[in-house]
Amino acid sequence: MSTTSTSAAITFTGLGNGTDFASMIDKLVAVERTRITSLETWRTTWTDKIEAFQALNTQMLSLKTALEGMDTKGEFLVKTAGSSDSNVLAATAGAEAQVGTHVIEVEQIAQNKIMVSQTGAATTTESINTSGASRIFAYTYKGKTYSVDVPAGASMADLKNLINMDGDNPGVKAAIVNDGTRNYLQLRGMDTGAAATLEVDSSTTLAGFGSGMFTQTQANQDAKLKVDGWPAGEDNYLTRATNSISDIVEGVTLNLRSAGKVSLDIETDLDAVKANIETFVEQVNTVRSMIKGMTAVDTSTNKGSLLTGNYGVQLISSRLKEATAGTAIGFDWLTDPYTSLSSIGIKTDAAEGSVTAGLLVIDDDALDTALNNDIDAVASLFSAYYEGSTNSTDFSYASHIQGITQAGSYKVAYTVSGGVITSATINGNEATIDGNTILGKYGNPEAGLLLEVKNLTDGSYSGMADMKLGKTGELINNLKDLTDSKTGPLAILEDNYNDITDMIDRKIEYEETRISTMETRLRERYARLDALLGYYDNLSTSLESQIADLDD
Repeated sequence: MSTTSTSAAITFTGLGNGTDFASMIDKLVAVERTRITSLETWRTTWTDKIEAFQALNTQMLSLKTALEGMDTKGEFLVKTAGSSDSNVLAATAGAEAQVGTHVIEVEQIAQNKIMVSQTGAATTTESINTSGASRIFAYTYKGKTYSVDVPAGASMADLKNLINMDGDNPGVKAAIVNDGTRNYLQLRGMDTGAAATLEVDSSTTLAGFGSGMFTQTQANQDAKLKVDGWPAGEDNYLTRATNSISDIVEGVTLNLRSAGKVSLDIETDLDAVKANIETFVEQVNTVRSMIKGMTAVDTSTNKGSLLTGNYGVQLISSRLKEATAGTAIGFDWLTDPYTSLSSIGIKTDAAEGSVTAGLLVIDDDALDTALNNDIDAVASLFSAYYEGSTNSTDFSYASHIQGITQAGSYKVAYTVSGGVITSATINGNEATIDGNTILGKYGNPEAGLLLEVKNLTDGSYSGMADMKLGKTGELINNLKDLTDSKTGPLAILEDNYNDITDMIDRKIEYEETRISTMETRLRERYARLDALLGYYDNLSTSLESQIADLDD
């Protein structure tokens, strides 16, 4: 008995003993495909690493974004300004505001000029220019005169639109007001203050709307106020052209609303500051936890995780730990109350087996003590942003160039001869001398750091100049480097791993071609064998029949 099997358009006719060439070929091909399976498994390990890199990079960018919301004292050190009567005055306080109470006496608020025409119209579409010719409407605002041409037959609504749509309009708005029976033209200067004058000019030729034909309903005036009884004298006041005033009480913006007298209490929002610190710790720990999970080793099997031992992840972990554990850049333990996170009770849990092992933990008692002792120093530790200072009375910090001058502590030395600075160095590098100033040269970390020399007595002097950068700023700078899309360690590794997966893809493609070719050749070979065996099978049957005939 014979059997038939069909595969890849080639038909095999098996021998009576049940030989199945198609199955044999399928199994041979399956054996060869194990090489592809191994390559695909190998490829998966690299793509899994790439996906882990991308997830870590995303989390680090989230950390960077969170830190950027608290990297200056104005964002980190939250202060409140409470008014005893918000109908008279409201206020907001920045980090520079001093805690305390102020008495604010508002004599008058700043106002804009408003005036209404004495001539009215029954409807807004009724003609107000019945002269039969074009006429001029002119007004003077802040000492400068502007005018519009009013065509014959123009209505009150037309005049309003001509004024508002004039490209030269400096900030005067026209509107139509109604007293219940007639419509009138209202003019409003949009700026407040005594200098924001508004008058209809004598060059107006539009009848009924000339100079002297408008009634003032609100005078333009400056705001007048006293702060803590200053300036002294019954008729002496501080004056401003606006009701939003930020240059009288340092760090505080006053928003005047009406005349009156209020008490203004400036306080530090301790809860908001603690919330910022907790956010800092939580966000850092999120990244640390992710790294911890990616690199953990199973102690029961001694088997590592996906990225155990990966040098890129190790580099990131080290950089972030150094930033949180080290002394803040530009801080001096001799002069600064707090120079590290550990000094205010924030440390890394080093206890093995602890749930928070390797993560930052807060000692609430130590933190509360630090905040109560010197909350400004705590804020500086987190959010000092390139703050310059010196430890010498011989020279002082003047300025720096944002984005050029690097944070750090720099040794300064200079020599004076004949009342003139003859030589100067910053951080051991020659500095530029200009009169009584010393400037860090480009190409060095102190580039752009400008110091003013106070002591020009002949002699040699030295000291330290500091550019402080808080922990949030330090971490942000680290994260910028670590997440850089071209030079960051994860970006470099991802490129390398993509090259590896591309190489594996080429190997898989080669194996697919090789196995397909092998399968085709096997089927052709076994098809010929099957045909030959079929021929001999038929021949054997024929011989058996002939022999049987001879026996008869």
